[in-house]
Amino acid sequence: MFVSRVVAVAAAALALVLGAAWLLEWPLEKAVLLAPVIVATVGVTILLFAFWVKVAVDALRRQRHPLRIVVAGTAALALLVFLSFFVHLPRYE
Repeated sequence: MFVSRVVAVAAAALALVLGAAWLLEWPLEKAVLLAPVIVATVGVTILLFAFWVKVAVDALRRQRHPLRIVVAGTAALALLVFLSFFVHLPRYE
């Protein structure tokens, strides 16, 4: 059981390094050198995302009308995406 976990973690770290090298168009040597930074950054990002999802879910559970809040937040996000992509403001130079 312990060996399978080590193999899984090593495979995940290798996938992260290879993915970063491909995505950022780095040489493999540079990505391997920065492997601890890449793995730590991804881990901290996942941890923060999970933390804020837990905070949001706990906050919604304490609200009187959680569905209204979710619908309003989704509508605001959709409006922001719509305005960002489809409304072109004049450029002043």
